[in-house]
Order: sequence, then structure tokens, then C-alpha cells
Amino acid sequence: MTSSDAHRAIDAVWRIEAPRLIAALARLVGDVGTAEELAQDALVAALEQWPEAGVPRNPGAWLMATAKHRALDLLRRDKMLERKHRQLSHELEEQQERTVPDLHEALDDDIGDDLLRLMFTACHPVLSTEARVALALRVLGGLTTPEIARAFLVPEATVAQRIVRAKRTLAEARVPFEVPRGADRAERLASVLGVIYLIFNEGYAATAGEDWMRTELCEEALRLGRILAELTPEDPEVHGLVALMEIQASRAAARTGPAGEPILLLDQDRARWDQLLIRRGLAALARAESLGGALGPYALQAAIAACHARAARGEDTDWPRIVALYDALAQLAPSPVVELNRAVAVGMAFGPAAGLEAVDRLLAEPTLKSYHLLPSVRGDLLQKLGRLDEARAEFARAAGLTRNARERAILLERAAGCGR
Repeated sequence: MTSSDAHRAIDAVWRIEAPRLIAALARLVGDVGTAEELAQDALVAALEQWPEAGVPRNPGAWLMATAKHRALDLLRRDKMLERKHRQLSHELEEQQERTVPDLHEALDDDIGDDLLRLMFTACHPVLSTEARVALALRVLGGLTTPEIARAFLVPEATVAQRIVRAKRTLAEARVPFEVPRGADRAERLASVLGVIYLIFNEGYAATAGEDWMRTELCEEALRLGRILAELTPEDPEVHGLVALMEIQASRAAARTGPAGEPILLLDQDRARWDQLLIRRGLAALARAESLGGALGPYALQAAIAACHARAARGEDTDWPRIVALYDALAQLAPSPVVELNRAVAVGMAFGPAAGLEAVDRLLAEPTLKSYHLLPSVRGDLLQKLGRLDEARAEFARAAGLTRNARERAILLERAAGCGR
């Protein structure tokens, strides 16, 4: 095996194994930052040994064993062993000669629980949203600092600082490495879901830059969502989020043209939608619905996405049902953006005049003042009503507000189209 082959294999293995390595180590040492350093030590060892010795038959187990030895060395060196034993069990307190076997066993236990603990820790509300996203991508997604910086179009130094500060904040706040209970669990789960969906959305419709989509972020968010669904199988909102992401991701191939230009939903070739992802999404939505109770915000959004997925053609879309679902979503999680999306559905279901009336009620909303989709939606409705001069002005305004080059180009094209 060549050195380049070994490095490609190491990269692939690391992306898969990093979360469970860090999770297992964090349970033992009680600190996410230290756990990541130990896992990185194992990665360095692989980079040093695998190009010459070859990739082991079970590379994940090799990394775990190497990380274990690093963790044991650290515990001995820092005289943490006795304290950690008291936390592990009363038996270890009485029989310290069993130290090494029991620590090895402890590292192997409850990998699923460890991953869940790591998710709740990385997405803790004590961190800023930007810090949660960076830390989650780092320790749960296995992405490097340059990869995260490239995905979010920020300097590498900024991402590195966010990650360092996040680890320091967790340590200083003494955030326990645990899955919370009761009301605290619900609050923290909402944070985890929010971080995962924020990552997905940035990949699905990039807020800035030259690309309309960043599929690697969508893939990472989907992977994290699927893991979370396996770890919390009885939570309907987790399945709702997975359903929403699966169905939205199914459109990826149809959302851009040959030159990378955006293709809007109703103009997409639905034959290019990924039917496997649609089936997975509909199954996840059915799972959320089967768990009983009223649908949460993510499940409601997934139900809206399902209306599009089930329509063979754009004109077959059940727009009145989408309006009803947005009504339910607005009651459960009211926001101006939800109202704007509802206005689009109203325009499709009951005509552009009704949609424009709904949009115009949002013109004074301060949080939408710089939101480019408000004039974009208004321009579309005005264009359908034949009010072309007004539509052109709205599209031009929207183009001036967006930071995404692809989106700006299509908005300027629509503005020009209103002049013909």
C-alpha cells in the first residue's frame, strides 16, 4: 500500500470512528477537549505507523486500543485514577489491582450512550450557536478546522478560536458528560436538533459564497440525525427532523443546473429526485406520527415536504393542505419566516392576490427588514399579477440583500425578465 493510499484510508476511518472514540474517552476523563486530544494522539500514531505497517484489519479497533492506552497513561500521570475509580464503581475502590482490565472494559461499554452524551455536551446551551455548530462538526462529524471554515466561509482562525473557547467554556462551567433528564433533557434536545438542522440548512441553501449548495454539510447533518434517531427511537421530533432532512436532500440533484445555477422547486425535474431518500423520509415521518401526540415543528415541516414529495408534478401539489400545515406550525412555533412561507402557500392555493395580501402584512416586520426572501416572494406574486415594474424593483432589492452569488444572479435575471 502506498503512503497516499494509507492516508486516504486513515481519513475515511477517522471520519467514521472519531465520534465514538471521543465519546468513549470523554466518559472516562470527563472532558471533551482532553478526549479529543487523546483521539488525535491515536490518529497521529496511525499516520506514523499505517503507511509502513499497512492498515490493520480492524482499523477502528486499532484506534480505540491506541486511544485507551493514551487515556490510561494520562490517568496515571495526572493521578486521576483513584478519583475516577470511585466514580466507576464501589468494587474498584476496594480492589484497585483490577484497574487496567476494568478501565478497558469501561471504555468499551455503552458506545451508543456515550455518543448521545457527546451530542448533548457539544450542543449545550452554555455555548453560542456558532460554537455549538463548530464543536459538533469537529467532535461528532470528524471534520477538520479547515473543512469547517471552508463550509461556512469564515477564516480558519475564527473556527479554531470557536472550538477552543467552546471546550474551555464547557470545562469552566463543569458541564457534566451526561444525558440530562426531565425538562432539562427536552431543552437540551431542542438545542441538539437545532444545531443539526442549522448545519443542514447551511448546506442546503448556503447563506453566502459562490455555491448554491454545500452537499457535504447536508450529508453530515443527515448522518448526525440518523445516529440521534437510533439513540432516541421513541422521540417523535427526532424522527420528524430526520424525515424533513431526508425529503429535502432528495431534491439535491435537481436543484442546480449544468453550470451550478439554482433551479427553484416548481421548475425542478422531479424524475431526478432521489426516491430512496424520499422513501426513507416518508418512513421517518410515519414513525414520528405513530409515536402519538401532536406533531412538533420538525414533523410538521416534514409533513409539508412530504406534500411536495408525493406530487408527481408541481401542479399536483396539495397546496390547501400545505396552508393548513403552516397554520398549525404558526400556532406551535410562530415566526415571521413561517408566516412568509405560509403566504407563498396561500398564493399557490388561493391565487397571487391572496398571497400578496398575506405578504404585505409582513412588510413592517423588523426581523424581515434585511431578509432577501421577503422582496423575492413579493416580486414573484407581483409578477404573476402583471405588476411588472413593481416586481422588477422587488427582485432587484432582493438581489441586493442576498450574500449568495448564485441566488443573486437568478434574482437579477428575474428582474430583467420583468422589463421585457
